[in-house]
Amino acid sequence: MQKLRAGNEDMHLFSCGSGDPILFLHGIPTSCQLWNGVVERMAGKYHCIAVDLPGLGQTAKRDHRFGELKHLVEAIESLRKKRGIEKWHVVGHDAGCAIAVHYAHHYQERVSRMVLMTPSIFPELEPFFLFEILRKPVLGEVMAPVINTIFWKLVMRRAFEHTPELDAAVRNFHAPFSGLTGSWRLMSLLRWGNPAQVLASVPSLLPELLVPTLIMHGSKDPAVPVSFAQRAAQLLPNAEKVLLDCGHFLPMSEPGLISEKLLHFFDCGKIPSSSEEPIAAVAS
Repeated sequence: MQKLRAGNEDMHLFSCGSGDPILFLHGIPTSCQLWNGVVERMAGKYHCIAVDLPGLGQTAKRDHRFGELKHLVEAIESLRKKRGIEKWHVVGHDAGCAIAVHYAHHYQERVSRMVLMTPSIFPELEPFFLFEILRKPVLGEVMAPVINTIFWKLVMRRAFEHTPELDAAVRNFHAPFSGLTGSWRLMSLLRWGNPAQVLASVPSLLPELLVPTLIMHGSKDPAVPVSFAQRAAQLLPNAEKVLLDCGHFLPMSEPGLISEKLLHFFDCGKIPSSSEEPIAAVAS
């Protein structure tokens, strides 16, 4: 793990491999370790860069809120300049997709290709009910310790198979929100803004993005509706979607299948054929 100052941000990042660069952006409340299984499969052909966004993983929380996307976009652009990268592929998951879209809007000439996984990018997004409680004044303060425990001990533990690698990643996700003040940090992070307001501009940005885009979504995703992937594919001028037979955390549950799709997309110079039927991984 490296630490690099990007603009006014001290951002932790994981970088490995050589070749054309790929930037990986995680969502809430994960970290760059979301991408471990994907990166290890792609580093033989690509220079993979996965960052910890502010308040998550090993990057400290900033004065501005997570939902203030302009600050994040400028931090990412500063990172590109500091690493001497001319253009890169940008891959986002969950809330990381909103950051990817805004970055591509402001710096389209710097994005070779874009991938949106589980795109939490529309203002109609229904917030997770436990997180919505934490956003409410007074009630959030009262319930924060209980909700923090329920979320990490029950919800996140049930979202993955229990393997040493995935358990280690979940512990990394949990680390910023553990200890005596962990529940308050989670509450503070989630008060990044009302999704309806933060994401209000996204639909109008998508038709302007000519970057070749691959949209991937899990057919069993309980958090983000499949209709978001369909809508994004309709609004983006140069996009296709692939529906996978899995849940919300695609990079962790199906790293082999995700890597295969990414390599095809980045290597072949064309978008895979659109898939309406969920694609399941084949055990080797």
